[in-house]
Amino acid sequence: MNGLMMQQPLLISSLLVHAERHHGDQEVVSRRVEGDIHRCTFREMAARSRRMAKAIAALGVQPGQRVATLAWNGYRHMELYYAVSGSGAVLHTLNPRLHPDQVVYIADHAEDQVLFFDLTFLPLIEAIAGRVKTIKTFVAMTDRAHMPATSKIENLLCFEDLLAAQDDHFDWPVFDENLASSLCYTSGTTGNPKGVLYSHRSTVLHTFAIALPDALNCSARDVILPVVPMFHVNAWGLPYAACMTGAKLVFPGPGLDGKSLYELFETERVTMSAGVPTVWQGLLAYVEANDLKFSTMRRTVIGGSACPPAMMLAFEERYNVQVLHAWGMTEMSPVGTAAVIKGKHVGLPQAQRLAVQSTQGRAVYGVDMKIVGQDDESGAELPWDGKASGELLVRGPWIISTYFKSEGGDPLVPDAHGQGWFPTGDVATIDADGFMHITDRSKDVIKSGGEWIGSIDLENIAMAHPKVMMAACIAAAHAKWDERPLLIVVKKAGAELTRDELLAFFEGRIAKWWTPDDVVFVDAIPLGATGKMLKNRLREQYGKHLLAQG
Repeated sequence: MNGLMMQQPLLISSLLVHAERHHGDQEVVSRRVEGDIHRCTFREMAARSRRMAKAIAALGVQPGQRVATLAWNGYRHMELYYAVSGSGAVLHTLNPRLHPDQVVYIADHAEDQVLFFDLTFLPLIEAIAGRVKTIKTFVAMTDRAHMPATSKIENLLCFEDLLAAQDDHFDWPVFDENLASSLCYTSGTTGNPKGVLYSHRSTVLHTFAIALPDALNCSARDVILPVVPMFHVNAWGLPYAACMTGAKLVFPGPGLDGKSLYELFETERVTMSAGVPTVWQGLLAYVEANDLKFSTMRRTVIGGSACPPAMMLAFEERYNVQVLHAWGMTEMSPVGTAAVIKGKHVGLPQAQRLAVQSTQGRAVYGVDMKIVGQDDESGAELPWDGKASGELLVRGPWIISTYFKSEGGDPLVPDAHGQGWFPTGDVATIDADGFMHITDRSKDVIKSGGEWIGSIDLENIAMAHPKVMMAACIAAAHAKWDERPLLIVVKKAGAELTRDELLAFFEGRIAKWWTPDDVVFVDAIPLGATGKMLKNRLREQYGKHLLAQG
């Protein structure tokens, strides 16, 4: 017997309708590319989104077709989030940090029809405009007064002109919640990037989950500043969660340096932020150098790569800011876990509590996970004892089933019951309380004499040294042990640090045989388009370093 409840599809447009109706006067503040600060309300944003939905249709975009963006975090970008998906088209957020050749490949693969871009990226647009195959229309996300002069983009349109030509009398269409809503591509550190196609249903369910107290804990009392880009997995879902909960949004635009971020935190009284560790390094360096404090910010979500415990401790002890360690992937919409402690952990000594908070955390409702033996072809699940280490597999209603256009074939691994699990590529442990701890990426793990060494643990120790700015640990070829850990280190400005001094710092913190064999000091570690360290490049450059050392 079926239940007798209404059947109402879960659509992204419903989030904006809710925000307009129940939080219409809530502010959205944006630092614009034009150089000023823009303020509007959810009510004004909703009206502009309806007008943009009509403008997109007037450009000939049909339901299901892809509309691309190359833009920073800002109100116009958020209006496109709702205008495109809400009208039945598919929002495709392109990553401007990619090489132009990759941008062309991705735009062609997605078959984008229209591309909206911030003025910052005019040179990139000029470089690709004559090369992309399917994009018919380019729109500069600005007003008429700031339209650029260019001869390389034919019939360039103006965002505000498109809006001015429409009224906001528009009803969001109702359709199947399983239809595609947005498209993001993986970073493509190995091979070509692959498309991950989200649905309205998966996005709304993900939004419910991340807003929960034991996830990102968003509410109408929050002022949220997403440092994580809106072109990177939809800013981890925060533009959707803000509408669902009525939180004030503050967008940093292109100003991601420590000074610019700190000024916005203080003037807009930000309570919560989110971003990758490399961004927070810059912010902490600025705050420390200028002897500053945070007036209102009390928590930040750090993900994308592991947060060094030393950074977590600095935020908590010096600035009274709670770090929420989170983990996910583009293929997971992206949030999968959050390191929110349980009641049993509240009274623990700081070191023990921080050890729990330094894990990647517990699965949010909707995500199931397990670990299986790395060398076990049977795929048997390993125990949740905090010790057994294996490949991490996940499943859930906002986790990929296959890549866009079936690139790479079926990615899922079936279990004994025929249920599909997505292999994350991470190596992890899970303890009895469900806290998952990633010890390495499967491609980054170091196998020394047949034994596994986790590179992340070694990086975290190196990062705890007061003279280290950034550290990466890679597997370097070794004549006797096949592979041994090699540290690649960037020192803090003006710091004097020797190889022996740094290696001595590991004594007593790990098993002696885990200690890296050598240290290479560099000026910079290469970062990918989402702020992650590019260990593949480091392996190419330094993978034979130990052999060369004899």
